[in-house]
Amino acid sequence: MVVCQASKILLPTPFASPSSSKTPTSLLFEPHSFSLALSHSDSSLSLFPSISFPFSSTQKSLSIPPPSSSSTFLLLKTQKSPNPRVLFVVAGPYKGGSKVLLRFFLYRNDGSKAFEKAKVVSKQNGIEFDDKVGVLIDVSHGLKLMISGSVNFFALYSVSSSKVLIFGVNLVVDTDESDDGVAFKLMKFAVIDCLKPVFSISISFEWLVLGEENGVKVWNLRELVKGKKVKKVKNYGLSNGVIGDNNGVSNGGSSTSEIVSNGHLDGKIEKPSVSVKPRSGKHRQESAEPGACFVPFEPKEVKDLTSGKASSMSLKAISIRPLSSKRFLVLDTVGDLFVLHVTDTSVGSDVTCYMRLLPHVMKVQMMAVFPDISSRRQTVWISDGHHSMHVVDISSAVNETDKREIVQAIFTSEKVQDMIPTAANSILILGQGSLYAYTIS
Repeated sequence: MVVCQASKILLPTPFASPSSSKTPTSLLFEPHSFSLALSHSDSSLSLFPSISFPFSSTQKSLSIPPPSSSSTFLLLKTQKSPNPRVLFVVAGPYKGGSKVLLRFFLYRNDGSKAFEKAKVVSKQNGIEFDDKVGVLIDVSHGLKLMISGSVNFFALYSVSSSKVLIFGVNLVVDTDESDDGVAFKLMKFAVIDCLKPVFSISISFEWLVLGEENGVKVWNLRELVKGKKVKKVKNYGLSNGVIGDNNGVSNGGSSTSEIVSNGHLDGKIEKPSVSVKPRSGKHRQESAEPGACFVPFEPKEVKDLTSGKASSMSLKAISIRPLSSKRFLVLDTVGDLFVLHVTDTSVGSDVTCYMRLLPHVMKVQMMAVFPDISSRRQTVWISDGHHSMHVVDISSAVNETDKREIVQAIFTSEKVQDMIPTAANSILILGQGSLYAYTIS
């Protein structure tokens, strides 16, 4: 591989000054709409829709005011509509961090190539809608929050609340809630109570992967979002499995009650079912339920200089990137890369996983992968966080029988702060106040 083009993208004032409160800090890219999100040090965001190269930061953009602590892109897909809609989700604190504020921006499909504030419709406990600010989630924000999006789902992790929340979004077509006749419904599907800290999170290809200490926890997303079915029926009197509208006290007449799917009903039923709706399921991080498994790192030992004894080193999974529908790239705290292989069995919902160390030539501080599972060539971009970056072809390295590695070294004039691929052979690198575009062949 040879670098055939490297160009510097000058950011306008006040973005360009390292001392400015608007200094760029991180990048996000969405390949379907070719949109770029640029985070700034004052916790604001600049959203550039449908960018083209040579890229100029003077292109039309949407400015998203602070506060924002984490953001993600996700796709909205339905069976009726072959063209997915792109949604940008911004999470931040509200009222001193006592709640989480979610703001949604929808990419218009009418040719305007612009993002606009999305219309949200839903009714669920713990979710409040404010037309002026956005969607309020009844979860403590705390000092840190992480969010990761995929297709129709996104996951949110609150360090303060020690919870992972799984949300689903569905398009609502032909409504009066949106100017272009499109809104979406937000639904909380699952909550995972975490007894151990989570250092990274990735939701992709029907899998939820949590970066933990000494390994990762893999969840089957389909199992998480199943929830419990709740039926609305008419009954006379209460019985096991029934949750009454009168705090458990029957007035002897007809009343509307909820019946959980694993319960049963004794008594006369006028209508077998009025409606069926999912109830968000609750899970525990350390549970051994079907569809979940913990995958440890290969054990490492470190020698104590005083005693001379070897002790086990505690590693944390600090970054997770999907390689394909069955493989993920995992980075630990000492700069080693692992390939996580995930498979579900043909019988039941059990998950089998294993992880192995990927050979590489540097201690990695950051990594980036372009999400193109159709490409035969799997390219990973890694950096030591200083002035060098390596382009690694791991198409053969992910095969257990082949440990070869093809590397192209690139040296940057500025310290690498963040990087994001825009195609299988091109990448944007964020330096100190500047963007650089690299293309390889």
